[in-house]
Amino acid sequence: MDILWWLSYLALGGFVGLMAGLLGVGGGGILVPILTFLFVLQGVAIEHLAHLALGTAMAAIVPSASASLWSHHRHGAVRWQVVRFITPGILVGTFLATFIAAKLPTRGLAIFFACFMVLMSLQMLANLKPKPTRGLPGPIGITGAGLGIGGISALVAIGGGSLTVPFLTWCNVKLQHAIGTSAAVGLPIALAGALGYIINGLGTDNLPAQAWGYVYLPALLLMAPCSILTAPIGARLAHRLPVGILKRVFAFMLMGLAMQMLYTVFTA
Repeated sequence: MDILWWLSYLALGGFVGLMAGLLGVGGGGILVPILTFLFVLQGVAIEHLAHLALGTAMAAIVPSASASLWSHHRHGAVRWQVVRFITPGILVGTFLATFIAAKLPTRGLAIFFACFMVLMSLQMLANLKPKPTRGLPGPIGITGAGLGIGGISALVAIGGGSLTVPFLTWCNVKLQHAIGTSAAVGLPIALAGALGYIINGLGTDNLPAQAWGYVYLPALLLMAPCSILTAPIGARLAHRLPVGILKRVFAFMLMGLAMQMLYTVFTA
């Protein structure tokens, strides 16, 4: 692989880790559009662009999700009883959604991804937060919520934070615990999503030689270490920089990346 691609994946991993540490967001919103663009330049077949980007992004979330889970657990911010009931739904929803994604065309996936990212960006700009109006549902209700969260997360390659935190906050879970519990949920989402995309891509024609199913290994192996290294830097900068302003800038960037992804797949 050309050194230019090595440097591109290293830089992308570093940037995603920095944004995750600084703003607590990032992941698929950044990775999927940029990976799609890089894969086009590398000559990946158009029918596999979105699938390969989503699968690689899900796999790249695994190490950062593991580190985040451990960090929040050490601070006592994880509601493990909620994790216990939501995880089965998360695993099933995420895994099954990868089979749905595998049947969808690249352009259909790109449209869904772009619409979701635009909605998430608008929510960030408006700073909309659900009011705590009810308590947590029972085990079946929590598992059902996990099913939906996991399904959507697999289709847009996110760790679930943009869905899990609002759900838990709405259910009167303190914000600190909602964020910590969401971090714990991010690991099963990433694992189930990565496994599902690997399985669905095995034996598929016209994938790059170094792809393992719908996960492109060179990108994964180069991005993951850099994101782990830069995430703590972002976390330290969060205490020194105007995070509110940066979040608004980031929201516009996510919308721009979503539009760029649509342009990429419709003109490739």
